[in-house]
Amino acid sequence: MTPALTPERGDDPLPPARFAYEPQAWREIAHLLLNLPIALVGFLYVTTVVFAGGSLSVTVVGLPLLALGLVGARQLGRAERFRARKLLRLRIEEPSPLPTVRDEGYLGRLWSSLKDPVGWRTLLYDFIRLPWSVLTFTVTLVSLFVLWPVLPYIARLLTNADRMMVRGLLSPSDELERRIAELESDRGVVVDTAAADLRRIERDLHDGAQARLVNLAMGLGMAKEKLLEGQADDAVASMVDEAHGEVKLALQELRDLARGIHPAVLTDRGLDAALSSVASRCTVPVKVTVDLSSRPAAAIEGIAYFTVSELLQNISKHSGARQASVDVWRAGDRLLIQVEDDGRGGARLDGGSGMAGLADRLGAVDGLFAVESPTGGPTLVTAELPWRDRLTA
Repeated sequence: MTPALTPERGDDPLPPARFAYEPQAWREIAHLLLNLPIALVGFLYVTTVVFAGGSLSVTVVGLPLLALGLVGARQLGRAERFRARKLLRLRIEEPSPLPTVRDEGYLGRLWSSLKDPVGWRTLLYDFIRLPWSVLTFTVTLVSLFVLWPVLPYIARLLTNADRMMVRGLLSPSDELERRIAELESDRGVVVDTAAADLRRIERDLHDGAQARLVNLAMGLGMAKEKLLEGQADDAVASMVDEAHGEVKLALQELRDLARGIHPAVLTDRGLDAALSSVASRCTVPVKVTVDLSSRPAAAIEGIAYFTVSELLQNISKHSGARQASVDVWRAGDRLLIQVEDDGRGGARLDGGSGMAGLADRLGAVDGLFAVESPTGGPTLVTAELPWRDRLTA
């Protein structure tokens, strides 16, 4: 028995014609016979949407009706891609969804729908399919009774033309569609990361500095009452001394929190000084080398700082290393970072040490993140960010 055809990739060559009535030949014959009724539905939909939307475009309902028709065309395209996968064994990806427009109001969402290339390509596909479907239906039906011996050959030739139309008009527009999907995904990562950072800051304020300041207020209130009652004794002095200690701890926690949001040394002196500062707090000796003739944009500089900071924290907590190094330099339009340690190795993106989060953050700004960490070490982490010049006032 001849094996069934495996699904094709979108850029694979078209399958050759065969005379045998294998299962795939029957699927192709079924596809050709279904072309006419499906094409009639698609043609009627296209003419209705375009005529109604175009003729009413001078009114307030015309353009919204056309936009709604384009959304419906996407569903017709999805059904045709499904049919091509099942009957033509054509492996074809789904295009990216319509971008979500949250802040541009009704007109922004309307315009986003009206300029949807996927919807327009599907309308064009359904419009030109009718005459072709009449031809393929007629030829296939006649061949079933007249040209039976060569029908598989005819079916393959006709469905190869169908494959080309599906690829040309219903497949994603490759790089552009993939890039849109990536940007949509990256935007979600950025939103989730920002929300997590806000929750962390809120938690640190609530459980740390805020709690200490509450205790401080209570202690000072009790000391004030005793002073008003004339009890200026050792108990009051002890309360004031304790309150003074709480103030110092609260100030330290606020400084640490501010450093976690954006360190002042980074703003004032740049990556070299900021990375040297964070390296000095690492439990492992760290050699820092920053070779930059100018400073990158503040956002890129901040991402670079926090990437190195988290990597050095991982080295302190998990690596068992004796020494580490940080190298930062510019190569063309990219900012490169390498962090290396001589620890036990075994670090992975899915290892629960925050590596996956770092990779997501860099990916959201067109950056790259790679980890080389064989068991037994050493570990080398390479991060790459797009270089953007710093704006000057």
